Amino acid sequence: MTYLAAAIQMAANSDKPANLERAERLTRLAAARGANLVALPEMFHWRGKRSEEAAAAETLEGESLALMARLARELQIHIVAGSIAERASGNERNYNTSVLFAPNGSRAAVYRKIHLFDVDLPGRVTVRESDMKMPGAEIVTAATPHGNIGLSVCYDIRFPELYRRLTWAGAQIITLPSAFTFPTGEAHWEALIRARAIENQVYMIAPAQFGPNVHGFSDYGNSMIVDPWGRVLARAPDQEGVVVAPIDLEYQERVRRELPALSHARLREDRG
Repeated sequence: MTYLAAAIQMAANSDKPANLERAERLTRLAAARGANLVALPEMFHWRGKRSEEAAAAETLEGESLALMARLARELQIHIVAGSIAERASGNERNYNTSVLFAPNGSRAAVYRKIHLFDVDLPGRVTVRESDMKMPGAEIVTAATPHGNIGLSVCYDIRFPELYRRLTWAGAQIITLPSAFTFPTGEAHWEALIRARAIENQVYMIAPAQFGPNVHGFSDYGNSMIVDPWGRVLARAPDQEGVVVAPIDLEYQERVRRELPALSHARLREDRG
């Protein structure tokens, strides 16, 4: 089975209505180009000062995900709603949450980012995601007519055990909505995505934020779709837009059959 998937690249800011307008416009563009599975970047709905995040955070029933549910239903596509700051009841910190919507507008899967990005690069970038976010704990996949989809977010890419466990859970396609910093992205973004695709013989769909952001540094962009052989099928230029590539599950089966590394795995204590 072959179909088209799309990765959306954005430069979200603190103007939530404008971000949602862009997200809707680009999702419609992806669908018009034939995409059956569309993925948006991390924090597609809002990126602003930490002091303002509590006000910008939403529940799963909030306006940002309601928009994605409506678009999935109207366009009859699967949508990975990048991630949002999900308000956690009774806690000052939020979750960084990615949601997969089915073509009927229902939530097919909800994933709360497990690995939080805390880093200090003196004179360049200081990010402490854990100041505002709580980590999730569950590995999430969803069976769809387009294959089994595993969910991850941004910094997760540096933890290969998560991707192997997603693969053991049946994932054929893994999404990676991101807002990678430019220094780390330039060094590692493509290498990590291709490595996870090759190791697990999966398709990786990685929509990303790009350009200068409100935090005072630049996001790397380079949204891409990579196949199970590690080939970059599509890569976004340094601008807002959509990249589209085919997902061929018969090709994936052939890769896994002709190079049966997954069946040769000896250390399987992480199957849990």
